[in-house]
Amino acid sequence: MTVHFPFQNSYSTLPDSFFARVAPTPVAAPRLIKLNRPLAVQLGLDPNMLETPEGAEILAGKTVPDGADPIAMAYAGHQFGQFVPQLGDGRAILLGEVIDRDGVRRDIQLKGSGPTPFSRRGDGRAALGPVLREYIVSEAMYALGIPTTRSLAAVVTGEHVIRETALPGAVLTRVAASHIRVGTFQFFAVRRDTDAIRRLADHVIARHYPELLGTERPYHALLAGVVARQAELVARWLLVGFIHGVMNTDNSSISGETIDYGPCAFMDAYNPAQVFSSIDEMGRYAYANQPRIALWNLTRLAECLLPLFGEEQEKAVEQAQDILGAFPETFSKAYQAGLRKKVGLFTERDGDEALIQDLLDAMAKNQADFTLTFRRLGDAAGDPAADDARAEFMDPAAFDEWARRWRERLAAEPQSAAERQTAMNAVNPLFIPRNHRVEAVIQAAVNDDNYALFEELVKVLAKPYEDQPDYAAYADPPLPDQRVLQTFCGT
Repeated sequence: MTVHFPFQNSYSTLPDSFFARVAPTPVAAPRLIKLNRPLAVQLGLDPNMLETPEGAEILAGKTVPDGADPIAMAYAGHQFGQFVPQLGDGRAILLGEVIDRDGVRRDIQLKGSGPTPFSRRGDGRAALGPVLREYIVSEAMYALGIPTTRSLAAVVTGEHVIRETALPGAVLTRVAASHIRVGTFQFFAVRRDTDAIRRLADHVIARHYPELLGTERPYHALLAGVVARQAELVARWLLVGFIHGVMNTDNSSISGETIDYGPCAFMDAYNPAQVFSSIDEMGRYAYANQPRIALWNLTRLAECLLPLFGEEQEKAVEQAQDILGAFPETFSKAYQAGLRKKVGLFTERDGDEALIQDLLDAMAKNQADFTLTFRRLGDAAGDPAADDARAEFMDPAAFDEWARRWRERLAAEPQSAAERQTAMNAVNPLFIPRNHRVEAVIQAAVNDDNYALFEELVKVLAKPYEDQPDYAAYADPPLPDQRVLQTFCGT
C-alpha cells in the first residue's frame, strides 16, 4: 500500500541560495491524531491511505514520499522591530507542492520535523500544544472565511521535547498557497542580491499574481497587489477580534494568507489595546496596532523591491510611497464596510462611521464581549424585544442610548427585520476559538492523551455562523477563573 503525493515542485528549482536541502528527522513512534479528510481530498490525496501507519510515518517525517524534494526555505526578518539577517525554516521542512482540485498550487510543509541549517541551535521540534493550537485556529479562520494556511494533519511522534519541562512531541502538516514572506525578500535585499530579488519577484508574480504577467511595470503592480491583500486581510482580522500576536516581517505572507499561528488569540471582552503574546511586552502587536504594523511590514517589502523599480533612486522611492499610500484607504474601506455589515447597515450614509465607533467605545468601556455583542445585535435587529446584546454591557443604559440611535438608522434601510438578521448572522460568528477552550483541549491532550475535547472543538468551529444548540456552551465567554491572559510561541 503506497501513499501517493502528486508533487509538482517549483520553488526547489530556484537557485540553491533560496533554501537548504534537508530531510525530516525520523521519529520514534508516529501516531495520527487528526487528519483533515476534506482538505486531503481537495489536495488530490487519498485520505484512507493517509490514515494508515504508512501515512502517519509520512505526516511525521519518518518516511519521505516519492516525488518530494524536501527543503528548508531561507528568509530574514524584523522580529519586534529588530532585524535578523538570517532566520529561515528552523523547524519546518517543505516536502513539495501539489496542484489542488481547483488548479491552485499548494505547499505541503511539515512543522516540527527536526533541525535544519536555519535552526540556530534549536531542536527543530514542536510540542503537542502549539501543534493543536495551530490546527484549531487555522481551521477556524478558514471556516470564518479568512485567508489562511490550513492544517492537513497532526501527529504525535512518540518522543518528548524539552521546553520548560518535557512535553509530548508532535508534527503539524501545514498547507499554504506558499510560504514566501516579506522576510524572504529581505534575505536577498540585505545581501544586495538584486538578481535573486528579481527571480523571487518573478516567481511570486507567476504563482500568486499571474494577472500581472506581461504588464508594463510588473514589480510596481506586485507591491500594489500585496498591499491590497494585506490591507484586506488585517481588516478581516479586526472584524472577528483576532490578534495575530507576532506580526514580524517573517510572518507576513506575500500571498495574503494568515500564517504562523504562535501566540495568537481571539478577544473576549473588547479592548483595542489587548495583547496576549507573552513576549510582546510593549504592545507592538496589540489588536488595534495591527493595521499600522502591516503597513510597516509592507514598507520593508517596498524597500526590497526598489532596485527593480528603476535606476533613479528618488523616483523609485516616490513610486513606492505612492503605492504604500493606498494602504490606509484600502484598509479603511474594507474595515468600515465590514463593520456596517456587522451592525446591519447595507447602505452607506454620513454618520455611520461615528455611530459604529460609538458602539465600539461603549463596548470597550463596558467590557462587552466582542463576538457575542455583535451576534446578539443580529437577534435585536430581528426582534426589537430581544435584549441579549444589552446584557453584555456592565451599564445596560449605555447600550440603550446607542441602540435608540441605531434603530433610527435601521429604519432608513430597505431590508425586512428577518432579512437583516439573516445577513448579520452570516458575518457575525457565534463560535470562535475561545482561549480557555483551546487551553482545555491542550491540557487534556498533553496530560491525559485525550483528544475528545479537541475533536469536539474542531467540529463546532467548522460551522461558526450556525446556531448549534447542542454545543451552545462553546459560545460562552470564560468565567473569571478561566481567563487566559497570555499565550506563547511554543518554539
